[in-house]
Amino acid sequence: MNSERSDAFPRPPGLIASFTAGFNSVANHIALITLPALFDLFLWLGPRLNVLEVFRPFLAAMPRLYGGMMDAETLAQAQEFWNSFLTRINLFALLRTFPMGVSSLLASEMPLESPLGTPIVWSLTSFWTMLVAILLLIPIGWFLGGLYFSNVARIALSLPNPPGKRAIGHSILLSFFWLAVLSFGFFASLTLAGIFGWVNPALGQLVFYTLLFLSLWTLVPIYFSIHGIFAFQMNAIQSVLSSLRLTRFTFPFTSLFLTISLLLSLGLRFLWLTPPADSWWLLVGILSNDYISTALLAASFIYYRDMSLWLEKALKQIQAQRTTLPS
Repeated sequence: MNSERSDAFPRPPGLIASFTAGFNSVANHIALITLPALFDLFLWLGPRLNVLEVFRPFLAAMPRLYGGMMDAETLAQAQEFWNSFLTRINLFALLRTFPMGVSSLLASEMPLESPLGTPIVWSLTSFWTMLVAILLLIPIGWFLGGLYFSNVARIALSLPNPPGKRAIGHSILLSFFWLAVLSFGFFASLTLAGIFGWVNPALGQLVFYTLLFLSLWTLVPIYFSIHGIFAFQMNAIQSVLSSLRLTRFTFPFTSLFLTISLLLSLGLRFLWLTPPADSWWLLVGILSNDYISTALLAASFIYYRDMSLWLEKALKQIQAQRTTLPS
């Protein structure tokens, strides 16, 4: 009898099957990459929103603030680094939000050139205008990400109807929650590392990197926390609890799925960014990346649905077996 129960125990869904189904669904509905493609084209060919002028007073004050701590050459190198970094900043990249957002190849690259020449630069000149821009761009990114996730989930899961406004609303609410949590955790980690660093700089760095490493483990449940909203029409709280439950019971499978997805995405990213920013060949990299990223998102919805259904069935079978055992 026990042998029969063991043989009848459901097998977990295969990772390869999830990836294959995800890539096939996007290949058969290639229009799904339209939104990320348009987003990348906007970041590449469109105007840029820069913050260099906001921080220029800080750059000018660096000799006075750090002159006694650095020699002239080191100070000049620091000024050059920050000037180069701030020149590259494009606040429109904030439209790429996490964990829900439109996939993008160029959001983290923020190229300075394009085949059309030097892009138009809109310079912000005050801290408050920069803050307003940030507070506007992030919610817009969440909304666009909601549309993107909704369309991918509908195709990948063959849903009869798109998830709709309710799902997008709950996903935006959940994205705001995670932004608050991650921001608090980041600044708390910096503060704690700073306290230890005041005692010993090496100890401060050790504390910071330890906390950073531990925080990476939280990305697994965070990544799937929104999937339940689109896959099973859950509300935000139900979706988070479902993600935590899935991660708890299937951590080896789920972490392996995310590891493979991350390696595919980051590994191919180097290939897609091979052409220079002023070459039209970069368009091939953009479209290729958008296809891969969208296919991986579709695969994640399929994996989440299949693994959730398998887990529900497995737990029910375990419970049934326990109730039939003699006391």
